Amino acid sequence: MPDAKTARGSVLIVEDEPYVRASLGELLQSRGFDVILSAGAAEAQDQLRKAPVDLVLTDLKMPGVDGLELVRRLHAAHPDLPVLVLTGHGTIASAVECIKAGAADYILKPADPDALELALVRALERRALQREVSYLRAAGAELPSSAEPLGETALWRKAIEHARAAARTDATVLLLGESGTGKELVARQIHALSARGRAPYVRVNCAAVPLDLWESEFFGHRKGSYTGAIADREGWFRLAHGGTLFMDEIGAMPQPAQAKILRVLQDGEFHRIGEEHPTRVDVRVIAATNADLEAEVKVGRFRQDLYYRLNVVRIELPPLRGRVEDIPLLAASFVREISTRLGRPAPAISPQAMGEMKAYSWPGNVRELRNVLERTLILSAGAVIESLELAPLAGDPASAAGGSESDPANLRAALAAREKEVVLEALRRSGGVRKEAARLLGIDQRNLGYYLHKHGIDPDRHSE
Repeated sequence: MPDAKTARGSVLIVEDEPYVRASLGELLQSRGFDVILSAGAAEAQDQLRKAPVDLVLTDLKMPGVDGLELVRRLHAAHPDLPVLVLTGHGTIASAVECIKAGAADYILKPADPDALELALVRALERRALQREVSYLRAAGAELPSSAEPLGETALWRKAIEHARAAARTDATVLLLGESGTGKELVARQIHALSARGRAPYVRVNCAAVPLDLWESEFFGHRKGSYTGAIADREGWFRLAHGGTLFMDEIGAMPQPAQAKILRVLQDGEFHRIGEEHPTRVDVRVIAATNADLEAEVKVGRFRQDLYYRLNVVRIELPPLRGRVEDIPLLAASFVREISTRLGRPAPAISPQAMGEMKAYSWPGNVRELRNVLERTLILSAGAVIESLELAPLAGDPASAAGGSESDPANLRAALAAREKEVVLEALRRSGGVRKEAARLLGIDQRNLGYYLHKHGIDPDRHSE
């Protein structure tokens, strides 16, 4: 990725006076910005058509198209692009007019270097926050949680210590662990504790991106660059500029996309579809997978050079069955959180319920624990959680709690049997196509995989 000097963003300076233009360029370069110089509005608009920038700094009084008209044009064409106006002929009226036209700020010449730098930084931070909020709203997601990863067992504490150490650097991080072990929570913490904590955090589920949309989703496209490109689109790398891109389920990345991702990690640049000039970005990548990437490399499904590029800081998260001592702490935290959201006092957890939680193998890990507790609290409003409705795998120690599963009156067994029937029916209706079966069930393919494993179902044998 780019070095620290390019981490602050790219600035297009529009100034008709050559000496002033060169001086501003040298000043901002010395403060860590990428700088592009333009002598007027027409040249500036042409440069923006060739390659995007993070911010525009324009003089107000210029021959031909002046700064005010340039602000109007840029605001119409690039509504999220911050434009700062710099002028030696400032009046309250002209300042108000510029702001109404869409300017992000109005600065008087001669500008104090520190004040100018602060104005640029604030404009970039506002844009980064707007991008992140827009991305999260479009994805139907919530803003990043401030919750900290909980746990006291040695394996978990070791993983968190490594995460905190990684946060002090810009190194690429590879998070390994079963589904539901908290990989995204740890990724968010690395971002929050890093120098990028106030910049965007963007999460991408690599398994959910169709192959034909990879380039557009990750790198963006220009309007009209292909059929269906009805508007400009900024890809996830641009949305994460200055911050962190969390690439979940990296093991599901199709091979044609792996070379393109490798180039971004190596060079910090890519080509947006429909653009001739490369776009430079400063993004810290955190990747996560529950797959054995080393095995995938050996059989040729994952590029070895990409694996080495991702595997700079490797953090392995233990499954919940390997940190049973943390279950009381996690359960109490989840009960408080869920009860607050439901608007009622948090119930106590009985010794019997805690015993069930500790005896169960939790194939879905921490995520499953939270979901079970949420379901229990929704269905029961008592002051004490007496028992949990678990549907364990065959042979699981938890099956000893609550009677024989062969007993038709056993609720746990009945629920598990009905659950298996629903999954089998979805497989039959989809002809064994997992993606379609997951859609019919209203879940993603990862959760479908969990239910297939849980009930010992071979989808190839139940496709008709």
